[in-house]
Amino acid sequence: MEQAGEHRILSKREEVWASLNDPAVLARCIDGCQSMRRLQDGSFAASVKAKIGPIRATFKANLRLADLDPPASYVIHADVNGGAVGFAKGSAKVFLEADGAATLLRYEISARVGGKLAQLGARLVDGAARKMAADFFAAFSLEFA
Repeated sequence: MEQAGEHRILSKREEVWASLNDPAVLARCIDGCQSMRRLQDGSFAASVKAKIGPIRATFKANLRLADLDPPASYVIHADVNGGAVGFAKGSAKVFLEADGAATLLRYEISARVGGKLAQLGARLVDGAARKMAADFFAAFSLEFA
């Protein structure tokens, strides 16, 4: 699965960067997030309840940040385990560009799924991932309103 997108956020790049690295902000913006915490090594652990097609599950995610270039970019590596429903592994490149008083956030995602999630079909999983991304960015943008 490959996805890319961009969102204009009405805040300075440094503020957007700080919010993207704040577990409390992320937890508020991820629909179904039950917990999000920063680990001592700078990575994050999260638990998210989600519905993908007919499947509902609680997914445990380990997120590791790499190639940090504050406040311009980083890469997020994700290992997601949904138990019996399957897993996902992937990465997201995140870029922040100053755009006047706002910030242009661009992202490129590459992921693969396995287990029952893979059996759902690429279009269903891709559609669910696009909706989750849209919901996240809508909530994230409201953090700066």
